[in-house]
Amino acid sequence: MRIHGIGDDQADRMNRAQKLLENVGLDATALNRYPKDFSGGQRQRIGIAKAIAIGPELIICDESVSALDVSVQAQVLNLLNELKQNHGFGFLFISHDLSVVYHMSDRLMVLEHGHLLELDNADIVYETPKSAYTQRLIQAIPTMD
Repeated sequence: MRIHGIGDDQADRMNRAQKLLENVGLDATALNRYPKDFSGGQRQRIGIAKAIAIGPELIICDESVSALDVSVQAQVLNLLNELKQNHGFGFLFISHDLSVVYHMSDRLMVLEHGHLLELDNADIVYETPKSAYTQRLIQAIPTMD
């Protein structure tokens, strides 16, 4: 925060850091812990707090939940959507998991080897995929049957 000119002094920056941690569901004791002391989901929350600290308009999430188990993925994705509503920023969400992308997106773009295959509202791409690659990505989504 000091590098970005955020906060009047060290005490103000510490107060802001505590509020950021609370915004992502962690308590102030996290400020005094080491990275090894946090779970994967908690580390993601810390990364999110760091990203929103400077008041961005856009946050790029590149496979940001792919290493997390499904229940933690859902928690982090719900947190991101809540923060988006509360802080007014947008996301560029990059993932091979179309169920995650669909949950996060208003619009969806599908690329294969850097070539644009589809770009439309998420519902349209998800319900009527035009390319074989998009169809394969959707078919790869696990189902409960």
